[in-house]
This record gives sequence, C-alpha cells and structure tokens, in this order.
Amino acid sequence: MRVTVSRKAHFNAAHRLYRKDWSMEKNQEVFGKCNNPNFHGHNYELIVSVTGEVDKETGYVIDTKVLSDYIKEHIEEAFDHKNLNEDVPEFSDLNPTAEHIAYIIWNKLRILIDADKELEIILYETPRNFVTYKGN
Repeated sequence: MRVTVSRKAHFNAAHRLYRKDWSMEKNQEVFGKCNNPNFHGHNYELIVSVTGEVDKETGYVIDTKVLSDYIKEHIEEAFDHKNLNEDVPEFSDLNPTAEHIAYIIWNKLRILIDADKELEIILYETPRNFVTYKGN
C-alpha cells in the first residue's frame, strides 16, 4: 500500500530577483518590482510530501514528528526571517526565485528521507503563485 504523507510549514523571508551579470535596466525589464534593490518579502507556505509503502509494523510511511523536525531544523531555521540573497549560502550564486527555493528545499530534505520514498515540495510564494518540485 503506497500512501503520501504531507506536512505544512511556513516561513517569512526577503529576497531580490536579479542577476549580477546583467545591467540594472535588463534586471528591471525581466524582474520588474521584484528587482527592488532594497528587497521585498513573502509569507511562504510550504507543503512537504513523502510517498512510499506503509511499514507493516508501524503503519507509517514516515513518522510525521520526524518529518516536522526535519522541516523545522533544516528549512524553517535556515530561511525564516532571513534575507535569502544575503543570509542563505545556497543563494550566494543562485537567484532566489520560487523555483530555486523549492529546489534547494528538496535537496536539503532529500538526503534525510529514505531513498525508497518519493519527495515532493510545493512552495506558495503568494496564495495564488506556487511551484511544485519532485526532483530531477
């Protein structure tokens, strides 16, 4: 029996979308107000889903307390109330778009989740704008 277990989380973070190798004009053309040199912020909503076989002994795909702890320690503590461009090393050379943030979250959690389980990240940047990442 394959089941998907999901956990919701939340973090607030600031960022600026821009490329260092582009002119201010090109950054403004491509990223618009998201290119604000003073940054802007979002109240991100995160859904982490793990899919796999239900363990016959425990009845779990993954213990939700363990999943919650992984998210808190590796995502919320790393991103919450941070400037993603300046405070999070993974974005020193990676534009912190929602797509890239979801990718980084997936990679941070993938190494903690058993390899026989599937991992999916859904990241809401706004209530109407979200991305989904399931790995390569």
